Amino acid sequence: MIWGCMSGLQSVLHEALLRALCAGASGAVSPADTGRVDEEEAHGEGTRPGHQLSGPPEPALTGCTFPLEQTLLVVGSSLLSSLNKRGVIQDAFPDSAAQVELPRLLQNAPQTVYCGFDPTADSLHIGNLLAIIGLLHFRNAGHNVIALLGGATAQIGDPSGRTSEREKLSSDVVLDNTTGIRESLERIFINHELYYCSGDKGLGTFTVLNNASWYRGWDVVTFLSDVGRHFRMGTLLSRHSVQSRMKSAEGMSLTEFCYQLFQAHDFHHLHQHHGCSIQLGGTDQLGNLMSGHEYIHKVTGQDVYGLIVPLVTSSTGDKLGKTGGNAVWLNRDRTSPFELYQYFLRQPDSTVGRYLSLFTFLSLAEVEQVMEHQRQDPGRRLAQKRLAAEVTKLVHGSEGLESAKRCTSALFHSSLQALQQMSDSELQELFREAPFCELLLEPGTSVLETCRRVGAIPPGARGYRMVTDGGVWINHSREENPEQVLIPGQHILANGLTLLRVGKKNFYIIRWLNL
Repeated sequence: MIWGCMSGLQSVLHEALLRALCAGASGAVSPADTGRVDEEEAHGEGTRPGHQLSGPPEPALTGCTFPLEQTLLVVGSSLLSSLNKRGVIQDAFPDSAAQVELPRLLQNAPQTVYCGFDPTADSLHIGNLLAIIGLLHFRNAGHNVIALLGGATAQIGDPSGRTSEREKLSSDVVLDNTTGIRESLERIFINHELYYCSGDKGLGTFTVLNNASWYRGWDVVTFLSDVGRHFRMGTLLSRHSVQSRMKSAEGMSLTEFCYQLFQAHDFHHLHQHHGCSIQLGGTDQLGNLMSGHEYIHKVTGQDVYGLIVPLVTSSTGDKLGKTGGNAVWLNRDRTSPFELYQYFLRQPDSTVGRYLSLFTFLSLAEVEQVMEHQRQDPGRRLAQKRLAAEVTKLVHGSEGLESAKRCTSALFHSSLQALQQMSDSELQELFREAPFCELLLEPGTSVLETCRRVGAIPPGARGYRMVTDGGVWINHSREENPEQVLIPGQHILANGLTLLRVGKKNFYIIRWLNL
């Protein structure tokens, strides 16, 4: 990738940076500051026809940079007003243009909106979901949307919102991550079209691009000559993402410092080649967005705009999707539909109303109706169930939602019927840590023998007593007779599986091979 070609010039840039710092480079240095992930654009842009798949320091985000809802209602942009009411859009940049020009653009003709995702992992997580939903709202309103995958920028590393530098990723890892994220995005857009779009409504196009495609073949001298000359050191140093890192013990690498040049050029490339005039990003991306706006204005004389989605936190103040340090992912092999469903089902009453507005496509009137039922009978948790169902269906489709419901019934309601309907893959998703064993069913196989063959109990009298003391369950039924012979339909389900539990948490999944 391009950064491999540029490493030879890092010392020169570093020296220039030090000189600028020592000289108090021009431009104010003051505090201030969502994501950025595809296959190669050279292999095709992933477009589904018809419905295809240098300025002042940035303002602090203390709510809204301008009275967005009030202004947009006056201007009459129903889309931006609606998104602001729902909480999907928090701020806009530049504020003066966003009050008049941006709503007018959106009303006059279909626009192109993009959001970037750097493939630093093989899946997006639900912290990225609000930006994706923002793109879906724009597409549903007839505007064209681009998901830009940062195959190049992932190898540089966005410093925004981070206290330390990201670990360097190899090209192979980035390519694998890109594939996983592309699949996730395409699945979500397809599900949205299937379940949440009326057939008579004209959707905008959906395109997946990879910025690695336009950096391929560039050398460092050309990039700095063509792009770097348009940026002022003082302005770059004023960004909050730079300021916070330079004050930290670890500091900031030259690689990270130059990240905002690449993201600015990405916006310029999309503006020139795809007519893109709006970038959607999280609050931590305001500095990068400002760099893109200033760069494009200098080079073309035209204005582009940014829309900021809020950082969504839980009732405890943690970033959404972070549970004990573990992210809730959008790819099934990282977080199953059941786990995603349960995450939203567990949301407290204090946040569920807001999440219904943010993460579903229910009208605000429907959200209020759901919350009214919730207030009348909180114990039924109707709002949480609706939220969990809507998000799971968007991310994993109707099949994923049904799988989540089967797993919920099997685990929490001891439903034998749900257990019989589950596939072995669903059982493995439900009991991720459970050993999966394949056994031959021999005539006269007993409960005790089954437990010993899978290593669920210790040998001898101690294992025997674990059964007689009621510590063994088969398909949700306690088995206290060690000599009980396994009975098809009771101990062996119609799908050829047996769910064995020893104690409270030790599960074993058995597939019988010779039925």
